Amino acid sequence: MVAGLDKIREIAERVAQSSGLELVDLELCGGGKARMLRVFIDKPGGVTHEDCATFSREAGTILDVEDAVPGASYLLEVSSPGLDRKLSKAEDFRRFTGSLVKLMTRDPVNGNRHFEGRLKAFQDGRLSLELTGRKKSKKHEAVEPGAEVEIELANVEKANLVPEF
Repeated sequence: MVAGLDKIREIAERVAQSSGLELVDLELCGGGKARMLRVFIDKPGGVTHEDCATFSREAGTILDVEDAVPGASYLLEVSSPGLDRKLSKAEDFRRFTGSLVKLMTRDPVNGNRHFEGRLKAFQDGRLSLELTGRKKSKKHEAVEPGAEVEIELANVEKANLVPEF
């Protein structure tokens, strides 16, 4: 299935770039008649409904012509990544330096795997996070607000922006 996803990703990247969009993520989920291909796109200033519709028409046509989605029929869903956007690539962490993020690590850092704080810097594959002190662990004491922690990008299992209003 990975080979299929690689082809889908390559097509989605090509369509996004030709439309001035960024492919944020994609996922193929479900089975049988309930399969869904979710594609998340973005651009500076945010995406519009028209951006999603145009991308859906163009990518859907190419995916079908090239028979890139293996198996039976599927539903194509195209949307923005939302306010709590997922961060996964190095470029995401560079772009959102200064933003509030919530993340979980694969291996504990200073005895914790869950962190929330302001992304202060990202360089050489390491991110620096100024902790908010909101996350408390059952095994460990609450972190001091303002404390900084450095985390290797390779150790980040999941990361998202935290909406600020």
